Amino acid sequence: MAEQDSNNTKLEISVVVPVYNEDESLAELHERITTELSGTYRHEIIFVDDGSSDGSWQEIQRLSAQHEQTHGIRFQRNYGKSSALQSGFERAEGRYIVTMDADLQDDPAEISAMIEMLAGGYDLVSGWKKERHDPLSKTIPSKFFNKVTSWVTGIDLHDFNCGLKAYKREVIENIYLYGELHRYIPLLARWEGYNRIGEKVVQHHPRKYGETKFGISRFMHGFLDLLTLVFINSYLQRPMHFFGTLGFFFLVVGGLINAYLAVMKLFFGTHLSGRPMLLLGVMLMVLGAQFFSIGFLGELINRNKGEPKKPNIKDKI
Repeated sequence: MAEQDSNNTKLEISVVVPVYNEDESLAELHERITTELSGTYRHEIIFVDDGSSDGSWQEIQRLSAQHEQTHGIRFQRNYGKSSALQSGFERAEGRYIVTMDADLQDDPAEISAMIEMLAGGYDLVSGWKKERHDPLSKTIPSKFFNKVTSWVTGIDLHDFNCGLKAYKREVIENIYLYGELHRYIPLLARWEGYNRIGEKVVQHHPRKYGETKFGISRFMHGFLDLLTLVFINSYLQRPMHFFGTLGFFFLVVGGLINAYLAVMKLFFGTHLSGRPMLLLGVMLMVLGAQFFSIGFLGELINRNKGEPKKPNIKDKI
């Protein structure tokens, strides 16, 4: 049972919906969300128009004029889903934040159960589209992406890409989204100390209007963002640990090769001219010195860039 506020209604919910050329689906989606939440939760709906070129913004304006709990944000151009979600998070006022796509494939009927999971102790609940109604060209790359992401992050989720997620407010207040980072909100949350991450099987509907915005390039960008995230989190404050380790390895291997060649030259009279191994040994030592230099420069930059990011304080006495 969720907590109760002073008006004897369940705590507020903000539903954040990124929109990109989905004008045909917005009225029906709004009706479904309102039907699910009205009378049970005090809620608001925030549509974020990510530079749509159709009538999405006009539809959002119409819905906002008719329903006081409905709000809209409009971008000048298409910035991407992460930026849309971040703007929605900054506008949201609810105790719990729910995100979902605007294409009617996510089902608002799942929201109540996800909120109950949050009230039961989870920090974040991610939807899992176990049975998907998408073409193989989308589902196969998605499964591969999810497997790799789960392995790299160590977070046991089946569907990082599912747009239907629910968060406690403090989670979204301590993360910042850009690029393609909306795929990795569970990872960002865990890095901030929110380890209670749950998953719920949710119903997935076939697309009713419009065309999918999916493109294979999004997965490539997503993988690059994942590598960037892991690297920054692991080595941003200690670049010498990464570059110094590589430099030490290259110097040791190059030094051993050159020492071997020196022994062969001095004691056995072996000619070294034209030997690829000599070039390899010299190249490895040069690379090792360069990696060490990069590590030192990184440490100097960290020392002079000011205060590091402050920790997320959970309690004070």
